[in-house]
Amino acid sequence: MTFSRRPLRQIPILNPHHSLSRRFAISSHHSRHPTPSAHRWSHPPSSTVISDDDVASLASKPLHTLSLADLVKHGRPPLHAPALFSSANFTLSLLPIRLAHRIQALRNLPFIVVSNPNISKIYNNYLHSLSTLLPYKSKTISTLEDEIKFTEVLADLVNTHAHTIPTLARGFLECRKYVNPAEVTRFLDEHLRARIGTRLIAEQHIALHMSSQPHQHPDSKDQIPDPSSSYIGVIDTALEPASIINSCANFVSEICELKYGVRPTWIIDGEPNTTFAYVPVHLEYIITELLKNAFRATVESGKSHEPIIITIAAEPETTERGSAVLDHNRRLENGISSESPESASIKPFDDPAPGVTIRIRDRGGGISPDVLPNIWSYSFTTFSDADDFPGQTPGSGNMDALNVLSGAGGESSSIAGLGYGLPLGRAYAEYFGGGIAVQSLYGWGSDVYLRLKGLGRPKE
Repeated sequence: MTFSRRPLRQIPILNPHHSLSRRFAISSHHSRHPTPSAHRWSHPPSSTVISDDDVASLASKPLHTLSLADLVKHGRPPLHAPALFSSANFTLSLLPIRLAHRIQALRNLPFIVVSNPNISKIYNNYLHSLSTLLPYKSKTISTLEDEIKFTEVLADLVNTHAHTIPTLARGFLECRKYVNPAEVTRFLDEHLRARIGTRLIAEQHIALHMSSQPHQHPDSKDQIPDPSSSYIGVIDTALEPASIINSCANFVSEICELKYGVRPTWIIDGEPNTTFAYVPVHLEYIITELLKNAFRATVESGKSHEPIIITIAAEPETTERGSAVLDHNRRLENGISSESPESASIKPFDDPAPGVTIRIRDRGGGISPDVLPNIWSYSFTTFSDADDFPGQTPGSGNMDALNVLSGAGGESSSIAGLGYGLPLGRAYAEYFGGGIAVQSLYGWGSDVYLRLKGLGRPKE
């Protein structure tokens, strides 16, 4: 089959924001005799043409449990046309259902919350993205022209939702008087985990498409991928945690030097040559946030001369899968919405799938017993109803994860985020069956254990 030479064009970022009209707000909530439209709309109106029946039908379908195996099953790039079409159709089978579930979740929020301009903006973004995918639901992608157009739609989707987390956080901050903090944490945990999967699905196909471009352009020799590359889309099948740790530690130490004038050191021990299959950008985010906590505590406690000790431990290979299933069941019993049961066969990887545990140990004085129970909450704060808006600086006394997510660009690694990345980091760690545990020795320091579940070893 001859591939088209049409390149993937850049698409403008669309962020539709249809704010509520004053007339609608009055007729919905203050009129003693609501108009018919008030009964029809229990959520913000939108100019996006998509019926409630379409949303309800898709949202009634169960979510596919995404695994790392799903993301590598189409093979190593460059992909031939049939494999590329298979990836596109697999992506199309998942995304509309996921978007519809998020739309329904937003509609289930109290009206005064979902009508907030920031949250309403996210709601309309989801409607827009679903409306761009619906035309493809009635057909199978079987031509390169359709695959290219579909990939452009995915690029638009990824760009549209690039700032979802900080925008949602700003909305919840502004609605703090009307929503329970526990409800905020529950919603954000669920939403962030769903968002991780949605972006991964879209970004994986985009990456497979782009890495297959040389196959579409046989005369473009400068784009031919390295045949020894360990990447399958966004997954590195030979990821070196030590390399990621050193890169993130260098970045965080530079931030510390800019803010505090000192540059803490670190030591990597254990098994630094360990490799496993994982998503590098996820590990980078988690490690960066954990190191921010450790470095900040070390500097502010006056222990800058004490190095942070980072130990990498590779789990031994085993055929026992029961522990993973038990861990997943235990999370479900505790109400944690993890999408990572290890039930699917790993292809093209061999079972078993050993994991990696990383311990970060600092001498930063530990975590106060008063603070420790709240470290996983997005809404732990001293903010009171008398305040117009929480402060945006760590020294204000109002700083919590929700503030940082809203003020520091969400998933960015800015100085404002020092010490406040645990909830989101845990969401990333738990997504594929891992987790984060914190052990504090108040007055001495902290040990943070990051466990990640890999895919195993690639087949030769």
